[in-house]
Amino acid sequence: MASERRVLTFRLGVEYDGTGFHGWQVQRSHRTVQGDLEAALGRLAGEAVRVTGAGRTDSGCHAAGQVASATLKTRLDAAGLQTALNALLPQDVRVVEAAEAKAAFHARFDAMRRAYRYLIEPRASALLARYAWQRKVRAGVEALNEASRPLLGRHDFTSFSRQGSDADERPVCTVVRARWKGRHGRMRFDIESDRFLYSMVRRIVSSVIRAAEDGAGAAQVRAILTGRDRRLAAPPAPAHGLYLMRVKYPRVGWIPKEPLDVPA
Repeated sequence: MASERRVLTFRLGVEYDGTGFHGWQVQRSHRTVQGDLEAALGRLAGEAVRVTGAGRTDSGCHAAGQVASATLKTRLDAAGLQTALNALLPQDVRVVEAAEAKAAFHARFDAMRRAYRYLIEPRASALLARYAWQRKVRAGVEALNEASRPLLGRHDFTSFSRQGSDADERPVCTVVRARWKGRHGRMRFDIESDRFLYSMVRRIVSSVIRAAEDGAGAAQVRAILTGRDRRLAAPPAPAHGLYLMRVKYPRVGWIPKEPLDVPA
């Protein structure tokens, strides 16, 4: 006999190719990741289901480890829900793990830390055109890391935010990692923080590169940071080079446990 339907809250690890989406957040006239997940869950539940994401990625940004939460009435356990969702979702979005969570779990508000990665490819490539910023960086890894040092710690990141974002009310973030790696011109920037503002990572990437290439380095980045003026930062790097890698939660750790690795 089939089990009875129960009201359950699930924590979902999600990966997606952001090329075909107008960002994460539901929009009335555009396709979004949240919209696709809510449509699939709604079909399974037979009623509207609200999905919350740990990070509201911009149009064109990708995710190797987005985390979402949803509460619905279902007979399915976590493994069954993951299988059913992937059967309904399009190929550019996948649920890579699922687990039951406490009813109060909230993917965004419960998150302790988020990790993003930005990729840069030095040459024009048809295969990587949608997945990395195609740009030759005229500065080495050491210079880029030196220029990034002022970002570490708790700061007001208004200068690196988009006007009209939550930075207008809550601009302070605590960055615990900001590190560049690379070889043969391919660059990878990894950054972790308790929270991020809209466009923050993309503006940091372009501003750090500009500072390192100009030779101004950490002094220029520090001046942008302390200036609290959006006009001081460089225009944001392209969205298609940015990946939400994973999210950390109390007593759970990093989710997904085995995220897709995005190399440089």
